[in-house]
Amino acid sequence: MSVKSPITTEVITEAQRQIRICNACRYCEGYCSVFPAINRQRQFATGDIIQLANLCHNCQGCYHACQYIEPHEFKINLPQSLANVRVESWQTHSIPSFFAIRFQQSGVAIAAILVIAIALFIITLQNLNTTDGNGFYAYMSHSMMVLMFTPLFIAPLIIIAAMLKRYWQTINGKPIRLTHVQQAISSAATMKNLSGGQGQGCNYEAGDRFTNKRRWFHQATMFGFLLCFASTATATILHYVFQLPAPYPLLSLPKLLGLPGGILLVIGCAGLAWLKVKANPDLGATSVRGGEMAFILLLGLTGATGLLLYFATGTSLVPVLLAIHLGTVLSLFILMPYSKMVHGFFRLAALIHDAQQKAR
Repeated sequence: MSVKSPITTEVITEAQRQIRICNACRYCEGYCSVFPAINRQRQFATGDIIQLANLCHNCQGCYHACQYIEPHEFKINLPQSLANVRVESWQTHSIPSFFAIRFQQSGVAIAAILVIAIALFIITLQNLNTTDGNGFYAYMSHSMMVLMFTPLFIAPLIIIAAMLKRYWQTINGKPIRLTHVQQAISSAATMKNLSGGQGQGCNYEAGDRFTNKRRWFHQATMFGFLLCFASTATATILHYVFQLPAPYPLLSLPKLLGLPGGILLVIGCAGLAWLKVKANPDLGATSVRGGEMAFILLLGLTGATGLLLYFATGTSLVPVLLAIHLGTVLSLFILMPYSKMVHGFFRLAALIHDAQQKAR
């Protein structure tokens, strides 16, 4: 049996009503993974609705193809209904949940305050620094960076792992096989569910016209983030395994991964922010637009400040830019379980569960 979820009854009931109508119609069966998943069953418990909501990528193609949207008496708006369930599923599975709710309400303000506070704290540490290291370590010692980053990196991952465990119980997930993970990763990497079923894209910002812009910007953001993470990981290996501390030259692996990663991250986040402004707010969870925009801006600022810091190397701007960059990165990790960053983890879990159901 699924674990009882504290998601609002009205939100679940409305999603169940609309999904039953979609299951009877089946016009949108080829649009994404949501509709084949709907067609596999007739009854939809709370856990089933939460799974479908996190499987939905909000491409909005089904809305523009639907003959039952308002002014029809059925009043179908599946993108918004599933978005409401999806957001509440993140909030109610988070630990503690009120942090996630507060961030969605005042995300931009919370992110800005946190970045500024951490940056000022780092500037204070820089003034107390007595080391004479090279590169960034001339302003802040390596041991101090490790002392700050390690707990603030590990703690959010532990929280997210606990959230995913609760989510997996809610949707009645089964033991995971490697083939299920491979299918989920392939779908996520190609953004298959933003292709509109035939590769023409989705309707997110262009109404009834198809476009691949959102798919491309999502891919730029995702691969940019992964490249930046790989850059940090390789720098860590070089430092601890090969005893090669930073700074690293332009043709080193950390730079060859980090520079294109930062550029892709900035392009992707700028594009997603632009699309968010153009999109119809009535087809998403309107109560969390501030939190979603805060996450996009924070992620984009991480890439932008990293690039600025690189190009400012050797100038008097380095201490301030280093503080802002580290403040942004730390804020991103601290807020990870409570911002839309967590959607990537939940969506991958939903894709894994969908692969399990297909294999039955």
